[in-house]
Amino acid sequence: MKYIKLASLAASVLLLSACTNTTLTKEEITKKTKMKEELGRALYFDKNLSKNRTQACATCHNPEAGFVDNRDNGIESMASLGDDGKSIGDRQAPSAAYAMFSPEFHYDKKNKVFKGGQFWDGREHTLAGQAGGPPTNPAEMGMESKETVVDRLKENPYYIESFKTIYGDDIFSSNEKTYKAMTNSIEKFEMTKEFAPFDSKYDRFLKGEYDLTPLEDLGKSLFFSNNNNSCATCHVLKGEDKAGETFTSYEYHNIGTPINHKLRAKNGVKDIDVGLLNNPAIIDKKELGKYKVPTLRNVAVTAPYMHNGVFKDLRTVVEFYDKYNNKERTINPETKKAWDEPEVKETIDLEKLKAKKQSDRKVDALVAFMKLLTDKRYEHLLENK
Repeated sequence: MKYIKLASLAASVLLLSACTNTTLTKEEITKKTKMKEELGRALYFDKNLSKNRTQACATCHNPEAGFVDNRDNGIESMASLGDDGKSIGDRQAPSAAYAMFSPEFHYDKKNKVFKGGQFWDGREHTLAGQAGGPPTNPAEMGMESKETVVDRLKENPYYIESFKTIYGDDIFSSNEKTYKAMTNSIEKFEMTKEFAPFDSKYDRFLKGEYDLTPLEDLGKSLFFSNNNNSCATCHVLKGEDKAGETFTSYEYHNIGTPINHKLRAKNGVKDIDVGLLNNPAIIDKKELGKYKVPTLRNVAVTAPYMHNGVFKDLRTVVEFYDKYNNKERTINPETKKAWDEPEVKETIDLEKLKAKKQSDRKVDALVAFMKLLTDKRYEHLLENK
């Protein structure tokens, strides 16, 4: 978190200096950063920045629901509904919680994998870049151009005053400059503690403020044991009992997720989702069907699961992983039928998925452990989970 704040401070120095041509003190920078965060908060919740004034960032990244889209949308929350009331996406909106810790998209030469970025395919390097996408996406907020977004900003006297105070009197001299300032402010809000409190029962356990139940303790042991299952292979960054763990490696892998036929029947998509190949920077066919490993923070309250929302229950996800190593795990408990074929077979990372088969009790224990990763503000949502 300290690194993120320092990076944010450095970015603020550069941007503010460029806009105002003045040298600012540390106190002035801190004050203006706070102003950016508050401006970003207002922008994050502003539905007026969508074509029909029905959708804001918070619509698809709801702070009351783990920063995901918890609307039904006619497809059981599998994907988001656009501002036009009819466009339905083909991927679930990733949680904006803890997204600040994702590094910029890059190739890890040591581990020979792509890492970081925003969206399921890392096509944007930063939170600011991600924030700039939805407003002008026809299937999302639907604004015609950056100019029309800026025109909406100018309708609000608070925005006009705040943008000028923070970014300089000439901030509205070009639409590009104004739009960049808007995304910068949203980014600063998304980098506040509100998005990453690290106050779950797991975090409290690390501080000696919570005692694990026997099932949770078993789940913790299993989760961090590479000899038992493959959870830690992709969902551990710092290590067992390390504070500030985000429970993702930020890498990209294909785990053989099947097509969500129910979603495709609604949105009419016929083409295969190529995953990481949707990122303009990637052309190697070996990356076909790979997606960014999501954080497990708040995973128990942010169903449905996988990039396309194909699974409703967290226990189903654990059983899905187990099927690769357990010959008895042949039936999807949600459909009562055999597991569907993967959307992309040829790049499944079977090596990463290798593990010992799990008993039903071990599956229950893993689910119990993942429930521990729920932020305190969402613990009430676990009541019916």
